[in-house]
Amino acid sequence: MRAKMGAAWGKLSPRQKSWTMAATVALISATAGYGLSQLGEGGSQTNGDGGSSSAECEDVLYWYDPMVPGQRFDEPGKSPFMDMELVPKCAGEEATSGVQIDAGLVQNFGIRTADAEYGVLEPEVSVTGVLAYNGRDVAIVQPRAGGFVQRTYGRAPDDVVGRGAPLADILVPEWGGAQQEYLAVLNSGDEQLAQAMRERMRLLGMSNGQISSVSRTGRAQATITVTAPTGGAITMLGVRPGMTVMAGQTLAEITGFSPIWLEASVPETQAANIRVGQPVSATLTAFPDERFSGPIIAILPSAQDASRTITVRAQLPNPSGRLKPGMFAQVSLTPDTRRALLVPSEAVIRTGRRTIVMIKQDEGGFMPAEVRIGREAGGRTEVLAGLSQGEEVVTSGQFLLDSEASLAGLDVRTIEQTGQDQDQDQEGEDEPATFSAIGTIEKIADASVTLRHGPVPRLDWPAMTMTFRTKNAAQISGFEKGDRVRFTFTQQDAGPRIETIRRAGQ
Repeated sequence: MRAKMGAAWGKLSPRQKSWTMAATVALISATAGYGLSQLGEGGSQTNGDGGSSSAECEDVLYWYDPMVPGQRFDEPGKSPFMDMELVPKCAGEEATSGVQIDAGLVQNFGIRTADAEYGVLEPEVSVTGVLAYNGRDVAIVQPRAGGFVQRTYGRAPDDVVGRGAPLADILVPEWGGAQQEYLAVLNSGDEQLAQAMRERMRLLGMSNGQISSVSRTGRAQATITVTAPTGGAITMLGVRPGMTVMAGQTLAEITGFSPIWLEASVPETQAANIRVGQPVSATLTAFPDERFSGPIIAILPSAQDASRTITVRAQLPNPSGRLKPGMFAQVSLTPDTRRALLVPSEAVIRTGRRTIVMIKQDEGGFMPAEVRIGREAGGRTEVLAGLSQGEEVVTSGQFLLDSEASLAGLDVRTIEQTGQDQDQDQEGEDEPATFSAIGTIEKIADASVTLRHGPVPRLDWPAMTMTFRTKNAAQISGFEKGDRVRFTFTQQDAGPRIETIRRAGQ
């Protein structure tokens, strides 16, 4: 049989094969649409005449085709769009608690759920970066007097020089005459006049060391050697043998690269999670087996229009000079960890206008609920509003349920209808356990304080930086950023809350 079918298929023209495949896809789509309609009606059966049974409906509002839910009909019958019966819409369905699914269908469709629970989110942002010269370690080389360049020591742009390395010899004619007069005054023994000559030579640009050398050797020294005031690379060289230079003219620019800068492009959506002082780590293609770490020293004030990114500048140690400006790097940034209400990321449905999750109700019902989400990491997403601890969200099959909820015209539960204020303490519960730790204040806000604290063994918490709520503003009055404190806190549904706080050692 397979051989005959294969032979028949081989005789078809490409156009005939395309029509055959299109007809097959249409048949599968019609069957799937009918299955969805039956899922929404809880597996309703048809009567012996093949018409849709409305015996369970005391009052039918209208009939509709599940494949074209926007079109309504006043009477039952065949759909004009698909070869299937119209489905009745019963009065009172809008008041039901979500989409009702038979328990057997829940298992057949592989619908799984997970609890919304509090946990510590540890996000990691991976971006690209480029090594750059240290813009804070720049030296401008200028002569203190004008003259003629006699020698440049073979320097060229991008040469690496050390501190004190000679750059150019400059003949200063004015120095020669002044030094000869100074020597003559010294021989006369007039100390007051010699002091006046020394002051004149200082005004001509000579240093105290050069003046002392003239006094000691008894010879005029009209040539000055310009040296590098710091070590680094010559990023600009504007001096050549034989040229005439003026006092204050820029001869060279020397830029350091130890420590070296790392400039990374971070998406602007992550701007709130980045702060100065935060550690970063980087890997370079030149040294794939090593990781280089350093703190963020600056967040540049403007964003790139084309890429919608902000530039974060970190500083990496480079004592041996192995890291070169221009090298490409993969950068990992670890924002501050904080305790939050978390759900599996696969449970979140982004419609474009809003973000929703499907919540499991009693007796096999499922209800769409709008949520406001925050950061995402490790397959989990932070829920800022619209969900309560312990509610079950659908993690598999949620798109099927969302489609059925749209067909059934169910209203989405808004954030305002959550039914629980996550920032309000629960009443009537047992007194929560109190935990203690020692930390350093990183940031103080109106109703919270961010602490970099040590481990909390009773909660299996590692050392981390996180934000704690406060009872009131007076609780943190008098504290400042950088204070080392000893504090106690309790675990609340809205996150940990400071109970007591005082400076360490008091």
